[in-house]
This record gives sequence, C-alpha cells and structure tokens, in this order.
Amino acid sequence: MRQNSEPFLSTVDSFAKQQSLLTFYDPSDLQHQHELILSGASSEVISTNGDAKLAVEFSPLHNISELRIQPAQPWNLSPFKQANLALDVENTGATSIQMYLSIENNQGQSRRYSVSLASDFKGTVYVPVSGKEADTDSGLWGDAPPWTTEDKMLVWRSWRSAGVELETIAALNFFTIGILEPKSVQIDNIRLRQNPPTDPNWLVNIIDQYGQNARLDTPLKVHSDEQLQQLAQQELRQLQESSGMPHRSKFGGYTNAPRREATGYFRTEKVNGKWWMVDPEGYLFFSHGPANVRMANMSTITGIDYRDPSVRVRHVDELTPEDSMGIVAVSDQVRATRYVSSELRHNMFEWLPEYSDPLADHYSYRRSTHKGPVPHGETYSFYQANLERRYGETEAKSYLKKWQEVTMQRMHDWGFTSFGNWVDPAFYAADKVPYFANGWIIGDYQTLSGETNHWGLMPDPFDPVFAQRAKSTIDAIAKDVKASPWCVGIFIDNEKSWGEREGSVNARYGVILDALSKNSQTSPAKAAFSAYLKQKYSTIEQLNSAWNSDLKDWQALDNGVVMTDYSAQHVQDLSTMLAMLGEQYFQVVHGTLAEVLPKHLYMGARMANWGMPDEIITASLKYSDVLSFNIYEEGMQEHFWQFLEKADLPVVIGEFHIGTATDSGMFNPGIVHAANQSDRARMYKDYMQSVLSKPYMVGAHWFQYIDEPISGRAFDGENANIGFVTAADIPYPELIQAVKEVTSTMYQNRVAEQGP
Repeated sequence: MRQNSEPFLSTVDSFAKQQSLLTFYDPSDLQHQHELILSGASSEVISTNGDAKLAVEFSPLHNISELRIQPAQPWNLSPFKQANLALDVENTGATSIQMYLSIENNQGQSRRYSVSLASDFKGTVYVPVSGKEADTDSGLWGDAPPWTTEDKMLVWRSWRSAGVELETIAALNFFTIGILEPKSVQIDNIRLRQNPPTDPNWLVNIIDQYGQNARLDTPLKVHSDEQLQQLAQQELRQLQESSGMPHRSKFGGYTNAPRREATGYFRTEKVNGKWWMVDPEGYLFFSHGPANVRMANMSTITGIDYRDPSVRVRHVDELTPEDSMGIVAVSDQVRATRYVSSELRHNMFEWLPEYSDPLADHYSYRRSTHKGPVPHGETYSFYQANLERRYGETEAKSYLKKWQEVTMQRMHDWGFTSFGNWVDPAFYAADKVPYFANGWIIGDYQTLSGETNHWGLMPDPFDPVFAQRAKSTIDAIAKDVKASPWCVGIFIDNEKSWGEREGSVNARYGVILDALSKNSQTSPAKAAFSAYLKQKYSTIEQLNSAWNSDLKDWQALDNGVVMTDYSAQHVQDLSTMLAMLGEQYFQVVHGTLAEVLPKHLYMGARMANWGMPDEIITASLKYSDVLSFNIYEEGMQEHFWQFLEKADLPVVIGEFHIGTATDSGMFNPGIVHAANQSDRARMYKDYMQSVLSKPYMVGAHWFQYIDEPISGRAFDGENANIGFVTAADIPYPELIQAVKEVTSTMYQNRVAEQGP
C-alpha cells in the first residue's frame, strides 16, 4: 500500500548558521550566578583562557540531584514562534550521564526531557520549544530528528497531550535520577535559537519494510529476507549446541547450595539473613528474565481506520485490556470501509502490505489508544511479520511456534531463570521456563481520580463490582495456570495511580479528595470514608474544628465536600483514608487469590516510584507474599530503598531497562538512557549488581523482551530501544554477553556473600 521513495537527506548541518534569539544563562555574567538553586548537587563557575563555564556535579547520595536556574523575571518566549532551546555541554565524568531537563512555566507546569551524553561528549544539545517540530504530535514518544545536524536532540519525557504552554519560562531544572556514582558536566551558553526551515520530508518514509529506521544504517539492520533467514539459521545452530548454565535445577534454582524444604511450588524463605525464593524442588531461586514476552502491544498504528463501527464494539464482561490483545482479525466487510484517518502516520511507512499479501495477516485493530493523536485504528506488527519471514510458514502460524521454541532456548542459553510479567500464555504449558501469570481487573466499577492518572483512573475497591471483576479475572488466570508448579506467582494490575509519595496534598491524596467530593449514595469509597469520619468525630462541630471547615451537618459531608486549605489533622485523616483504600484493595485481591490460587505467590502491586505512597506500601505488607516495584533508575540506591530492609519481605523488581537511541537506530532510548550498546551493557551489569547486593531482593525483570516498534506501539506511541532483540528478532550481542556474565555468576556470588 505504501510505495518506496527516496527521502530528502541534507548533508549540511542545519545549525551551521544558527541565530541566537535569547540568552537564558551565561556563566560569565555575574548576575546569572545569583539565579542558581542547588538541591543535592554542587556547582562552580570555572574559567579557562577567559572562557567561563558552569561545572556541575550531581550526587548519588540523593535520588534526585538538581540544579535549578530561576531568573528574577520569567523569560518571555511569546515573540519567538519558531525556536529551540540549546546549550553547550561537556561530560567531564568517566561514564555516560543521563541528564534531565524540565522547562517550567509560570503556572508551575513543565515539559520534561532527557538526554544521554557519552563519557567523552562535548557539543551542543537542543530541544524544539515552539514551531511545527515542537507542536506536531506524530504519535511517537521519541521523535524522529527533524533536522540534519551534529547537535544532539533531547527526548520528550512528558506527554504532548498535557498541553504545557511555554509562552514564558520561569525556571530551567537540570537533574539526575537514581544514579549510582557522581556525574559531572560543564554547561555553557544556554540560549534560544531560531529553528532551521522545516524539512518537508521530516516524517515521510522513515520506516522500512522490516519496521526499521529507513534513514540510518546500524550494525544489526536487516536488508533482505535472505539475510534474515541466514542470521536465524546461524543462531539456531548456536542454540542447539548450548548446554545452558551449570548447577541449575529443573526449575532454574541453584543446585550447588544446600537444599531447602521442597513443597512442589515456589515459595520464599529467609536464609541466614537473606531473602530467597525456593523452587518446587527446594533449591534457592533468584528470578531474573524478560517481561512482556508476547505479541500483544507489538503493533503500530498505520493511519488507516474503518467507518464501520462494528469493529469498535466492546462488551462489559471483557477481561483483557486493549493493550494486551494480540492480533485481531478484521473482516473484508469492515475493510471495505477503509479510509486514511491520519496522513501523517500513514506517510511514515515506506511499505505496508496489500490485504492480499501473505504478510497481511499481521494487520490488526485497536478500538482505543491511551495516548496520541489517533484515538483508534488499524495496526500492523512488523515484528510478527519478521518472524514469518525469518522462519517461514509450513502450517498455520508455525512461525509463532518456532518463535516460542527459540525464545525458550534463548532463556536457557542466556542464563535467565524465569519470564517476568506479561508472558504469552502459550508458554505456560511448555513446562520449560518458570513464569508469572498476570491479570488486570477491568470492568464497570466506580473509579476515583487523582491529580495525575498515569495509566487510568483508580478503581474504587469498596465497590462490590470491583470484587466481582477481581473474581472473574483471577478465575480466568487459574484456568490458564492449571495449578502448575511452573507458575511462580501472580501479578494483578500494574502501576496504579495511588498518588505521589511526596509533594502537595493534591498530589499525595488526590484519589481521597476526589472520593470526598462525591455523594455517599453513589460512591462506595465515599460512603466508607464518611462512616469513618462520623465514627472518629462524634459531632460535625468536632470535624469542623479539626479541619478548619464550616460544614453545616453530616448530610453536607455525605453530599460531597471540596476544600483547598488543609489543616494538619485534615491531612492526617486523608492519610488514614488512603491507607483504608489500600487495605480494601489488597483485601479483595489477596483474598480472591488465596481462595482460587492458594499455592501461588501474590506478587504485590507493581508500584512505580511516582506512585508508591507510604500508606499503600504499609497496606501491601500485610497481604503480599512478595513486594514488587518498577524501578526505572540507573540502579537501586542504597539510601533511597533502605526502607525495604525494615519491611522485611522479599522484593522483586517488576520492570527496569536501559536503552539507547544511537547505534540502535531507534528514535527513543527508553526511560533509562545509555550512550550506545556497549554502554547499555555496562549499565545493565551495574544495575544488576545493585540489585543482587540487597539482602531483600529475590528477582529483577527487564522490560521488555523485544524493542518497541520504532513507529510507536499502538497503545501509546512508546518506541524505545528496550529489547534484548530488535524488531527483526536479532539479539543485541553486547547486551546478551553482559547478561551471560551476570547470570553465570549471580547464584555463586549471592550465596558466597553470606552463605546459606
């Protein structure tokens, strides 16, 4: 459907004749030096041959180490309609640095970006702040570079849909998150530049027929089906010769340590002060492997939609979220109503197959998207198409069976001990690799809204419908698991919007404030909180005195209250009610799992560090067999995660990753950035060392097995280099070598540190 055409490629640096419009910060200007605010970082102005630069050191002793530049008067950008923010920077440290930049407006809102600078980097970094290049929402999380230049573009970290205006800039914040060693840079000449002319072919034909960057050659780029098949045969021969890691039990436990009690299922045990999992045969077990090993969420929006609304019908009893659905067949009748819904998206592809093409069975459909300019539409899976090209199709979907077989061979060869969350249920019955089952509790229950709802509204766990849907979800999981000993445990839900751990009252307790604003007759959570407050305060006057409120009577509370000022006691009550919300959620989930899947571990709530309030962590302790956190940082900082030692429960990292947008050819490096593939391998080893050294850690799962589509996954446009394999299913050699170095020694080292 898409035809090849030569892209426009300039060999002239677009910023060769740059025009500066405004100076934000100049180290040689003494007035500017008074605009610096440091938090967990240090700085000094250094001068060499009259050239002044700001030297900044970011500290690993703080989770967020920050330099804030805040002028006496905000910078006015309104006259500049085509501009980019740029700065000259040198990485003066021994390793790469991922430096974040948030650009903050007068309302305290900000756009957030980040960039990875190699250890020897010295140059200019930039980000468009106005004009077509800044405003265009292509549906990509990481943009294709808009101009040909040696300057390095920062990657968006916030969503364009937030609509943060930058008519004025109140502050620039440079910071690091979760670093393991000091990082240092020298910054100079922070300025606003005029944008070069817009390239008319900026987003045209940027994706080739294999779902790769059409404009950049990289070491692993595939150029033909024959090359893809040759690489596959070469790997298959190597895997056939592999004997895997030594001293591993049937389930991946460590056989070279004293055996513990065998129960026939996975369990946890603290041995000589260190937490472990124990496999069904009684061997010490550490869970390490990739998450999201499946075809779901691997397709990308094509820019085509159908006028026939039947393709978007939903049913109230569905158990699978939209992003977890695999390939959805679309009838010829529906396809007859095809139209181009987004020229921008559709023009990104050099090639998409005709519906009569053998590779057309990798088309699918998404009834809704979470983020991006296309609310629903046709999708295509280049990864699945590449598997068919790679292995052929001798019978229906035989390439998928071969993919499953090869994936399990890789798991053993690479030394992984388990799959993580979101593994294709087709692996469940293989009885070759331990796995974690998962489910989402979705349905028509009441919800609560926090100040920020990252992945959706918070369920109201007091609603009886929530308990019903939890039972339906867990029953479906049990049907797939079949009480298998290969199932380590169960993950339910992911990164719920409980609220922030720190920050404003609204940021921390938004879901509770939303509940209090509702009517007790229609909101089960509000009814529960209202009952709590009536029990604590015998009269409305006592409540008013504690909250500095002026409610007329209890009926006024029941009808719904909205307040903007909070007394200390009011905040304490909000904290108690958040704990009640968490307690109710975990009671429902844990209770249902204990009834339906009593022999499998409950793996907790997979909290992100933007959504792990102390109240929810405390509530989870009582009900979780293993705590789970998604930690997208350079590693586990000792001081920041110290509270987990006091919790005295085993902990698994549900998600982490490191990626790069340089020699991968991808537009987005992922949440944690490396400078290149070699640096990515180094950072992976450093991360795993920080995990394995913690006595409470029993697992770490990398998100994800496969690179995301470079044109963005259909659900939300994420398009990062976060896989162990490319979109053509080719392993990244540097990263795989690093994996083998970790997995070949992780048991020996961890046992030797204290000895079981």
